[in-house]
Amino acid sequence: MFEWMAWTTPVAVFFACIVLMLIGMTVWEIRSPTVERRGFLPIATTRGDRLFIGLLSAAYVNLLFVGVSEKLMEWMQLEEEPSIWISFGLSMALLALIMRKG
Repeated sequence: MFEWMAWTTPVAVFFACIVLMLIGMTVWEIRSPTVERRGFLPIATTRGDRLFIGLLSAAYVNLLFVGVSEKLMEWMQLEEEPSIWISFGLSMALLALIMRKG
């Protein structure tokens, strides 16, 4: 069923983090209903909106990194492609920024 996916440790950790975030957000929403607010995003958003926007952004950061990692290897004259953990850290930092300030 899941043969189409390249299930590496970073991918499994990324999806596990998403599941944990969704569970945490559900509990948080039940205990403390959200209120719309404006941050640096150009629209008023709720916590759920910011989580969705942040998860999309995180996915795009990872896709972009995978797409350019071979070129980075050439440009920086590395012996092997940069670790995917770099994009994981960047994407989680972006998600945290959007959740906090978005």
